[in-house]
Amino acid sequence: MKSKKPIGSSFDNFLEQEDILEEVNVAAVKVVIGRNLKEYMKKNAITQTKMAEQLETSRTGLQRLLDADNYSINLLTLNRAAFVLGKKVTMHLVSASQSKQTSRKSSKI
Repeated sequence: MKSKKPIGSSFDNFLEQEDILEEVNVAAVKVVIGRNLKEYMKKNAITQTKMAEQLETSRTGLQRLLDADNYSINLLTLNRAAFVLGKKVTMHLVSASQSKQTSRKSSKI
């Protein structure tokens, strides 16, 4: 059987051409965080009220965090959510030209 070579550009290139790469990447991260928090809460039988207390936020703040369509989240809440999940948030500030190279590399991981 012949190996098929991909035709066209990568999906990241397509998103970049449509000028939505950054938005899609942010949405993906938000979905992953929300999904992991929901799983953690379910596995440990933690109510939204108790989880909000752990995150030192309101229930409304937690609901924003769990809502994949709501991008309103502050960095402190994000960091606390990562801590509860046994994770660590890291951020890098790079020039716009490096940003394109970095997003291409990270999409291959």
